[in-house]
Amino acid sequence: MKRILTILAAVVPLAALMPLPGSSAATTAASTATACTTVSIKAPQGVRIDSLTGVDQPGGTVVIPPNPPFPSGPVTGVPAYCEVTVQLSHPGAGDHVKTVVWLPKTGWNGRFQALGGSAYQAGEFGIPWVNAVKAGYAVASTDAGVGPSPFTADAWALKDGKVNQALLLNFASRSLHDLATVGKAVTNQYYGHAANYSYWTGCSTGGRQGYIEAQQHPDDFDGILAQSPAVNWDRWGVAAIWPAVVMNQEHTYPTACVFDEFNKAAVQACDSKDGVVNGVIDQPQKCTWAPERLVGKTVLCDGKPVTITAADARVVRKIWDGPRGLWYGLTRGSAFDGLAATADGKAVPFVVPDSWVRDFLKLDPAFDTSTLTYSQYAKLFRQSEAQYNEVIGSDDPDLSAFRRSGGKLLSWHGLSDSLIPALGTVDYRKRVERELGGSTRVNDFYRLFLAPGAGHCGGGITPTDPLASLVKWVEQGQAPATLPAATVDGTERRDLCAYPSVSKYKGYGDPKQASSYRCS
Repeated sequence: MKRILTILAAVVPLAALMPLPGSSAATTAASTATACTTVSIKAPQGVRIDSLTGVDQPGGTVVIPPNPPFPSGPVTGVPAYCEVTVQLSHPGAGDHVKTVVWLPKTGWNGRFQALGGSAYQAGEFGIPWVNAVKAGYAVASTDAGVGPSPFTADAWALKDGKVNQALLLNFASRSLHDLATVGKAVTNQYYGHAANYSYWTGCSTGGRQGYIEAQQHPDDFDGILAQSPAVNWDRWGVAAIWPAVVMNQEHTYPTACVFDEFNKAAVQACDSKDGVVNGVIDQPQKCTWAPERLVGKTVLCDGKPVTITAADARVVRKIWDGPRGLWYGLTRGSAFDGLAATADGKAVPFVVPDSWVRDFLKLDPAFDTSTLTYSQYAKLFRQSEAQYNEVIGSDDPDLSAFRRSGGKLLSWHGLSDSLIPALGTVDYRKRVERELGGSTRVNDFYRLFLAPGAGHCGGGITPTDPLASLVKWVEQGQAPATLPAATVDGTERRDLCAYPSVSKYKGYGDPKQASSYRCS
């Protein structure tokens, strides 16, 4: 569970303060047109503003309180800022939504940035938020009226025994458009003119939110950075408990040590197929190593010998295969402890999809998903598709309006993501290509980068500053052919290639350096 919480903490890399083309940071740091305490805006259509307060904040050191699994602690060097809190609602919905905007008093770079959430938390109010203000952005986020808990929807999903459709709509899409509208209006009112450019950034749920904004509100943002996106939510939300269902139905619960042994063997078998041995399967979708080859091997787990069984191999194969005919499974090389965790001889389902099944499909927060049979599971999968695809699928492939608006969508996904398999994002990208006429036309406004060996929202070799690449694309027309990526300690570097190209080792040079690879 500890590792799950760590990888849920999606810390979005933020671009350094960069002046707009043809100007300087000094010239874009306009003096305010109104005092912070007197900021006021008109309510957008379909929205009622219940209260709006502006408070001058001194900046300096801002302390982010603990809110697991998100990072906390002090952030120094924050400029003085105006904090505007807007409480809003939708007539007849019975909701109460909080939207917060921070506006730097000096050094504004002329840009507006909205931050997405993680799991069931609709917005980001932590360290990435503060870093955005340090970088000169007017930054905003929303709680969508669903509260601060990222782990489950138990507290808000149901109302009188039925799905709370108003809050589900808020979480899925409505509050995102409100955030864009309200956040930009506050920015305009405070500085005396509109932001020159507006951006969306987010990972996981935040990535899904970025995609649905491009699909439903193509004029909201000039650039969208959507990382490890939880698109196809209606299918992923059920597919992600498949490993637990498999273990429960097979009555076999491999330990983390045994699962790791299968992954090590798969990496050893497929690592060299990309031309370099570096502990990473560059194209895991092409790795077909059979887990049955490990049956009978004895490994040491906590100092005790354990013999791998045919039942262990059967469980691993089913997890890698995924629910066949329905959705994708984990790729070989991805850690099992996100979706296939075990403890005390039991399966531990990932909390987010477990909540989805309990709250939105069974309408019972106390439902025990460990009782699901294979046939019951398949019925729930089809139910989720039929009932929720149009609400929260976030996978409409028609991005033609976003293309016409001039928007740019930059997305990346780790090929060893242990929570949201990247093949779901690839599936969406392929559907967009079929809808809009091929890879070349789609690359004009939507670029996807796959990161070999990278996990969920980080871990491994991941993009170092994708927002900077998006800003250059939007404001200077420089479409990124590659995304610079590196490990956290900077010891390994690689340039990720725009899909459908892949990064290949040249056959010479240090495999830890980007110069040793080319896009092919």
